[in-house]
Amino acid sequence: MIHVTQTFLPPKKEFQSILDYAWDKNWITNRGDLVKKLESNITEKFKISNIIATTNGTLPLQIAIKALQLKGEIITTPFSYVATASSIVWESCIPVFADIENDSFNINPKEIESKITDQTCAIIATHVFGNPCNLEAIQHIANTYNLKVIYDAAHAFGVSYKGKSIFEYGDVSTCSFHATKIFHTGEGGALFTKDKQLYKTLYNLHNFGHNGPEDFHGLGINAKMSELQAAMGLAVFPYFDSIIARRELLYKHYLNALDTGNFQFQNIIDNSVYNYAYFPVVFESEEQLIKIKEALNSHQIFPRRYFYPSLNTVDYLNGEPMKVSESIAKRILCLPLYYDLKEDDVNRIISIIKKNI
Repeated sequence: MIHVTQTFLPPKKEFQSILDYAWDKNWITNRGDLVKKLESNITEKFKISNIIATTNGTLPLQIAIKALQLKGEIITTPFSYVATASSIVWESCIPVFADIENDSFNINPKEIESKITDQTCAIIATHVFGNPCNLEAIQHIANTYNLKVIYDAAHAFGVSYKGKSIFEYGDVSTCSFHATKIFHTGEGGALFTKDKQLYKTLYNLHNFGHNGPEDFHGLGINAKMSELQAAMGLAVFPYFDSIIARRELLYKHYLNALDTGNFQFQNIIDNSVYNYAYFPVVFESEEQLIKIKEALNSHQIFPRRYFYPSLNTVDYLNGEPMKVSESIAKRILCLPLYYDLKEDDVNRIISIIKKNI
């Protein structure tokens, strides 16, 4: 059975040896040495200003909204995982959707500007499948209209743009370290910001608002990563470059074999270093997608309609029609892509697709 992704698991002995450290110290939560070591490793490798490791990838979005004291309307993308938009609603703000670019699948800056009102306070943009947004255009809009920018970089671990980590852009960036991601801690995530004062606010918010054991800075929540999660991250981290190299090989194998004019592929932005997080294919029609998906399923191969449906069609989000996002969402399928996937399996997937177009 082949799923769209498979968790990369490091050797048990390596994971266990890291866990032993936490056992010996009898310290498994509340920002122990392993969490701090993981944050340090990520900071050093990717030259990041500030990081806060968290227990999942959704709380960082909610904390970012809270830290920036956002009220009113937040312009966001309809083509993303539901957490991007649901976090806005959860924090009592109003999501306003702006349609996406047909080639990058990212939010369209021209559409952002057309949605700005006197109630707009921020932009939350997703680097879809790890592909960087039009960062300059979004920041120009933010500067012009005095808006905050949060980037949902759930898929973008290891991505850089113009020689700088993708996490260094915007007021806040967030990431997911879920088990399905290219780098993971089982379940986890992180907050990133260049602003030292904002970092302190984010830090306090993710730790109940504590100011020492008997005082508080103010309101907070528990988003801390545990030592158990950090141990998995530390065991996976040394393999990151190998994971990327393997995924790149398989990604390009798909692309070379399927680049026949029958499909549309995501256009990765220039001046970026990509992480090959997903391999999405856009078919000519939803009917063709369903036919190919069913053919693959019959061979115990399970790609994913990702992202589907377009978020503006979700009942509680209640957005206006988004022509491009709805069209892409109905026709896009992410094919299996993971470290342990065999070339023979990729060839079999390609063969089944070609037989059914």
